[in-house]
Amino acid sequence: MADTKDLNVLLDARIPIIGIESPDEQRVQALLLKFAMERGISFFEWTITRGLRLGGFGEHPSNDPTEHDEPEELLQHIATTPGPAIYVLCDFHPYLKGEPKNTRYLKDIALDFERLQNTIIFVSHKLDIPQEIGRMSANLNLRLPSDDELMGMVRTHAQQWAQQNKKKVRTDNRTLNKLIANLRGISHADAQVLIRHAIYADGAITESDIPAINKLKFELMDAEGVLHFEYDTERFSNVAGLENLKGWLNLRKNALLSTDEDRPKGILLLSVQGGGKSLAAKAVAGFWSIPLLRLDFGTLYNKFFGETERNLRNSLKQAEQMSPCVLWMDEIEKGLATGQADNATSQRVLGTLLTWMAENQNSVFIVATSNDISGLPPELMRKGRLDEIFFVDLPNPAVRKEIFRIHLAKRDLNPDGFDLEELALKSDEFTGAEIEEAIVSARYLAAAREDSITQADIAGALERTYPISVLRAESIESLRSWAQDRTVPA
Repeated sequence: MADTKDLNVLLDARIPIIGIESPDEQRVQALLLKFAMERGISFFEWTITRGLRLGGFGEHPSNDPTEHDEPEELLQHIATTPGPAIYVLCDFHPYLKGEPKNTRYLKDIALDFERLQNTIIFVSHKLDIPQEIGRMSANLNLRLPSDDELMGMVRTHAQQWAQQNKKKVRTDNRTLNKLIANLRGISHADAQVLIRHAIYADGAITESDIPAINKLKFELMDAEGVLHFEYDTERFSNVAGLENLKGWLNLRKNALLSTDEDRPKGILLLSVQGGGKSLAAKAVAGFWSIPLLRLDFGTLYNKFFGETERNLRNSLKQAEQMSPCVLWMDEIEKGLATGQADNATSQRVLGTLLTWMAENQNSVFIVATSNDISGLPPELMRKGRLDEIFFVDLPNPAVRKEIFRIHLAKRDLNPDGFDLEELALKSDEFTGAEIEEAIVSARYLAAAREDSITQADIAGALERTYPISVLRAESIESLRSWAQDRTVPA
């Protein structure tokens, strides 16, 4: 087993303090107990609620059941009791902050390792080893379950459910493989939770289970508010136009989920405000049936030095754990534009992102959206970082007609009862968002007079609207001019 081999390496190197970050405490303790038994080493476990116990047996190592239970007393005991022994301390990290005596005890134990032969192993969901003992310690990262192990866990739970309910769990190979792909990157314990969630609700693993599994997986990762799980994705049938983008994505659908090193990396969608970039980003995830994560640049930046880059690194790591997924970087120019204000932080954030984009080996597909590309650094947009830059222009008459059809149908209005050709002509240079708002406005007018919405209601709402193509005509023309020879029409 790879974890046992890694542990052997650390102990053979005579490292006195080992840290293991894992939410799977029971599995870690079972691994360590097995290791100690094979080596004939005494094994002890400590928690603040149960105190010091003989590993695997639950017995207290002394006559007094309260002895060595407090953190300071525990470390004093380890520092004065020769081994060889392994001490597993669970959730000990709160007793390392602001506790100089505890830190000194740990340093004494480490420095006296040749005589004591005692190894301390910290086990917690998150560890922060004091700098004083950093050079005397090492971290052990447990291997995440492989696809074969995940499949074995699914079969085990399916058999248990079948024995209880006297019938087999319903699924198919395609859905089962998709479930396994979405379980990658999490611990054994979290995988068990998600598998039970998928099976025990209705005795079936179906396509409808996948979005809920992904949402629960994201919640188990304990994200810190910078990365958001977008539960409601879209289908491309609800997105009018964008035929070039749809064709591009369709060609690469299978490649994203493969291990091919040439799998797609991401795209940049450039558009006027309200042009449909956000809808397109949601549709990419819906089209590929994978999770959609949105990186919020507004909460990424932190006033404390170095925290912004840490927030970004944590978010990218979480995206890797959620792979395969779409990482939506909305209005990316707000976080990476190289202006005068806070330029140093923006440069560090850019460097962190570019390094990750170059080294990432996971199926994380970036969809970056922007309203103003002029401030973005050129190194972000070159080939190799992103696969393509698409320009989402204002919709033409045919696309506007389809937008009317989609939004009328979404509100249980029969599109055939309206002259869509006329509405498309009256909404010249309107964005999709402005067309939708005209329909909403017309519905309020119809409701006020307690009548059904009419063609005239929508036409009137359009006439009262000043579209962004009028309000910001100069900037839109400049954007179109820039994109003409530099981007691919979406």
